[in-house]
Amino acid sequence: MLIIPTLFGILLINFIIIQAAPGGPVEQMIANIQGHGHSNIERASGSSGSIESSSSQANDQYRGAQGLPPEVIAEIQILYGFDKPAYERFFDMLISYVQFDFGDSFFRNISVIDLILEKMPVTISLGLWSTLLIYFISIPMGVYKAVSHGSRFDVWTSFFIVVTSAIPSFLLGILFIVVFAGGSFLDWFPLRGLTSPDFEQMTILEKIKDYFWHLTLPLIAYTIGGFATLTMLTKNSFLDEINKQYVTTARAKGLKENQVLYGHVFRNAMLIIISGFPAAFLGIFVTGSLLIEVIFSLDGLGLLGFESVLNRDYPVIFGTLFIFTLIGLIIKLISDLVYVLVDPRIDFEDRQV
Repeated sequence: MLIIPTLFGILLINFIIIQAAPGGPVEQMIANIQGHGHSNIERASGSSGSIESSSSQANDQYRGAQGLPPEVIAEIQILYGFDKPAYERFFDMLISYVQFDFGDSFFRNISVIDLILEKMPVTISLGLWSTLLIYFISIPMGVYKAVSHGSRFDVWTSFFIVVTSAIPSFLLGILFIVVFAGGSFLDWFPLRGLTSPDFEQMTILEKIKDYFWHLTLPLIAYTIGGFATLTMLTKNSFLDEINKQYVTTARAKGLKENQVLYGHVFRNAMLIIISGFPAAFLGIFVTGSLLIEVIFSLDGLGLLGFESVLNRDYPVIFGTLFIFTLIGLIIKLISDLVYVLVDPRIDFEDRQV
């Protein structure tokens, strides 16, 4: 039940912040009109008659509106819903969102849902494969680092992890382009896009090859710094369990090291990692790397969010915020349930309040 007030509070705080920021959609349209002449003024106002230049209280509300007819400003306000007070717009937005009606983008002539679905393939491509790579590499590496703690392998992999996690992903992306994408040295990989222009004419195997050929450099740049947290978390979790009494007891009973490690330690050590997987799964769909998308010319959710904030495209900003916040809160609830399923000893009802 706390999902409801939490979601309401997040929307309210962000609504206040966005409303307080200068340069809203009305100002954006005014700037567009001022820069493109009277044809846009007449189109915005919906009238073809003569337009008189005058100043009014409506004009004084917006920067750059001086010299525009008051009826033009009024039409723009009605167009974007700014003829209503802020609190009324907020509650109208909530009523629409409860019905899962997120409206249309102010500047793209497309619904918010369709816009998100249009940008989703790029974000899913980066998020899905990066998550799989990180989990399938970091967990075995973390386990082996724990088992061989203090060894040469442990020291060198720790050094590698620290160095790679300290390098921003966009710098790696630029380096890969310079070295491998025809920048100055090799021309092994394409520079932009997720597929080639003739993608639709390819066979299934050619499409798969082309897809991963385009995805290789941005995926490596996007994920190489993400190994650090999960690898070290896995290692420290295993080290903590290995030093506990039940492990010593299991070894004293004559169990082999693999039986102790994977039959007893693994389940307890993986609790925190397994419970965090739903949140990582959410990141597959909502995490967008703006700089990676810009560098490799990938049009995903990261770039969409950045452009929406710049253009003050409120339906896109708040629609995506509502959708992914709601999903995030539900995923958090699922994480708690998974934690209980993995470790039956946990019982939230037994807590003393």
